[in-house]
Amino acid sequence: MSSEETLFTSIGPSAKVPPQPAGTEPLAAAGAEAPARVRPTPHRSKLVELLRNPKLPEEDRSSVEASIERYESWIDDMTKIDATGDELIRQLVDVVNEYKKSVELDLIWDSDKDFLFRQRGQLKIDNSIIEEFLPWLIDPRVIPALTEQDLYAGPAGAFAAAYFSSSLTAPAGGISMQVRRKDQDFTLSRRAYLKASFKPDFPAGASSSIELWLAYVAAECKTNLDKTMFQEASATSHDLKVAVPAARYYLICEYLDMAPISTAGTDIDEVLILRGKRLGSHKRKEYSSAAKRKTLRSEYVDYLESNPIRYDVVQRFVDHLRSLFEAKDPNEEDVVAKGYF
Repeated sequence: MSSEETLFTSIGPSAKVPPQPAGTEPLAAAGAEAPARVRPTPHRSKLVELLRNPKLPEEDRSSVEASIERYESWIDDMTKIDATGDELIRQLVDVVNEYKKSVELDLIWDSDKDFLFRQRGQLKIDNSIIEEFLPWLIDPRVIPALTEQDLYAGPAGAFAAAYFSSSLTAPAGGISMQVRRKDQDFTLSRRAYLKASFKPDFPAGASSSIELWLAYVAAECKTNLDKTMFQEASATSHDLKVAVPAARYYLICEYLDMAPISTAGTDIDEVLILRGKRLGSHKRKEYSSAAKRKTLRSEYVDYLESNPIRYDVVQRFVDHLRSLFEAKDPNEEDVVAKGYF
């Protein structure tokens, strides 16, 4: 999110909150057994949009089409993994690393034009891969407790606040309930429904009804995390936790592009760095043109291979999620017997 973007979007009283940002498929039912689970596909949507982009150089069109074919193979490979627990996580990470390298190298780096390389952040070609990958970790084979939960995984417009825009002189039916929501790249959410009225029987013509997602886990995914992004995430995490105090908020980045800052004074539960430190600006300048990239290809291949998505960091994120299902609301008798809660 850039500093010019509005933090929240408002939904009127007659609107239905979409379950996820426009252009993605429905959220995945967390307890559904694979491979029947329908998962959101934000990365595939970006590839399709890119193919339709009138600014895409004609020379890159065949490479994008080849990437869509590789995408289908990536999804097929993940679907076919026959493993459980931590081994399933490890194999998923191996497969996503292989696919991500093909996008970063074969599609973007090897292009004879500069459009894809220079616009990769705006087009979200490669960084949307993480958004699509995370819901694959939400699987009963990884977290058995999911079978007992009515949860959904994927990008969603998370509920952040509700307010009323009516006034003392407004008509009796004009309660005008509004909802603020924040699009999150990944959530573990529950669908909820709000209804408000000045009348106790909620008459149809004098009530506001809104469908929304309550995010109990939210994560923002960044390619290169800088200080401005960290500050924006701090504000977002606070608003989401005011709305749902039991929520957890994670900031997940591929590369760190700032000096580490303690999260103790924020509502961010943890910052997870998937790959390492971002290349310095002097090095990035060397990659600015297709001709230079061609001569420095082996150097970039070494960099990618030495900085894959790290299994241990993905494992840590999953362990955080597992711990949520171990915590239970305190029982009064147990609390009295123990003497604390």
